[in-house]
Amino acid sequence: MGRFTGKSIIVTGAGSGIGRASATLFAAEGGSVVAADKTEAVHDTVEAILKAGGTAKAIQMDAGDEGDVERTVALAVSEHGGLDIIYANAGISGGITGILDTPVELWTEVLRVNLIGPFLAIKHGAPEIIKRGKGAIVCTASVAGIRSGAGGPAYSASKAGVINLVTTAAQQLTGTNVRVNAICPGLIETGMTARVFEYARANDKMDKVGRLNPLKRAGVPEEIARVALFLASDDASYVNGQAWAVDGGLSSSHPVTRQEFGKPAV
Repeated sequence: MGRFTGKSIIVTGAGSGIGRASATLFAAEGGSVVAADKTEAVHDTVEAILKAGGTAKAIQMDAGDEGDVERTVALAVSEHGGLDIIYANAGISGGITGILDTPVELWTEVLRVNLIGPFLAIKHGAPEIIKRGKGAIVCTASVAGIRSGAGGPAYSASKAGVINLVTTAAQQLTGTNVRVNAICPGLIETGMTARVFEYARANDKMDKVGRLNPLKRAGVPEEIARVALFLASDDASYVNGQAWAVDGGLSSSHPVTRQEFGKPAV
């Protein structure tokens, strides 16, 4: 018996990276997973889960589109009898352009996916979880949402919003036994950060990757997934309204090389 036997679970952004690792681990511990992603790669995630003996359904959807979120919740309810857990993980980076150079259209899109997406997951998922008597919602924020120095301005602002969203949602859901928490990953090797790692490997600079955190390395998706599973499980039954940094210690100081206005980054 795994921690999630008999549990119905949605994971967004499950086509790769943290989402794929999380969907795989939820299923390995007995969960019935709806793996959701905008890309066709989500079908590969589900195929791997099924081959391993797990239970999963794939759905291609846009995490920032209300109709798509409603369809995803409805699929979990119809296929797995209800909903116990949502991991609202889907997100986009928005690049690293400066705050004065970022088009408003890019800001709008980053906020739509990264912040409105988790809001929609809570809005449409929480009522179904409440019907089960208890459950959990986990959202992916970022260390970039804690303070400056770990991401572009649009991305950082969106993730700061996620941190506030989970604290507010936890309060709004008082008395429902639905817990809402966030994870704040540091530098993790995923599709979103692929260019960083590709450059480092091509230029023999992997020793520089993650050097600003005390562990002096980047993380891997499974290290975030394991924390997501903990927060979603009954093991974390008294953890609510929190944002957990999983970053090798980076956010204990957020050391950065300061960039002066109007000058290129060094």
